[in-house]
Amino acid sequence: MPELPEVQTIVSQLNEALKGKVISDVEVRLPKLFIGSRDQVLGSRIGNVRRRAKMIIIDLEGPLSMVVHLKMTGQLIVGQGDFSFPNPIPFAGKTLPGKTTHVIFTFTDGSKLFFNDMRQFGWIKVLNDEEIKEVDDKHGPDALGTSFTSEYLQKICANWGRPIKLLLLEQSKIAGIGNIYANEALWFAQISPMKRGREVTRIKELHEAIEKVLEMGIKYGGSSAADETFVNARGEGGHMQEHFMVYQKDGTECPRCKNKIVRSTIGGRGTFFCPKCQA
Repeated sequence: MPELPEVQTIVSQLNEALKGKVISDVEVRLPKLFIGSRDQVLGSRIGNVRRRAKMIIIDLEGPLSMVVHLKMTGQLIVGQGDFSFPNPIPFAGKTLPGKTTHVIFTFTDGSKLFFNDMRQFGWIKVLNDEEIKEVDDKHGPDALGTSFTSEYLQKICANWGRPIKLLLLEQSKIAGIGNIYANEALWFAQISPMKRGREVTRIKELHEAIEKVLEMGIKYGGSSAADETFVNARGEGGHMQEHFMVYQKDGTECPRCKNKIVRSTIGGRGTFFCPKCQA
């Protein structure tokens, strides 16, 4: 967390809020989370903000970009005026900066971009074009990109002898899917998360289900489940959790067959599925 829909939600909002702004100051409160020198970006104008897998890439006008990985609890929030928000930011408070704010970008118009991270696993890296390409090459086709086809999915499934859910989480094979949307996609495709990839026959259904759940996630502004910290760039929570079919639904009725949804663990991750209709 955050996954592709949450990151894409933030990227779209950052593009709207930051494009063309000039960085006048960078306050690094926790140096380990900012890899690079603040001097490299001071005076730089924000160009395009884009997504690669679960990462946010803030292109600067020039040879450098800032790559942001939110990991489990990272937040990127734009503030103006008194930097207060209608609802408290999880683990940061109603006014920023808060106790979990570790990097603050100030722009020439007085607005700010706050990087919060409760667990401090996230990071911001200042990279050049060659280093950006190295990051890009470590990831497979984007799960909502044109290169991610049923034929490609068939190919990687055929060589995967472990549970299919682990394949969906493997960023070097498919970029952008995390635990939430893997659970949901497998439910829609009626595939057991424990089934080995090479044994999966409902390839077309799985491909369609992956696109479906990710597009739903974007439509509803990402997921802010009860135990998560996701907020968008405006400090607002998402609503995808209101449309979950199986994720964190163990003990409730399956929306399709009314059997009880169960919870298991695969690769150390909580896995939710219906043992009756996900064969």
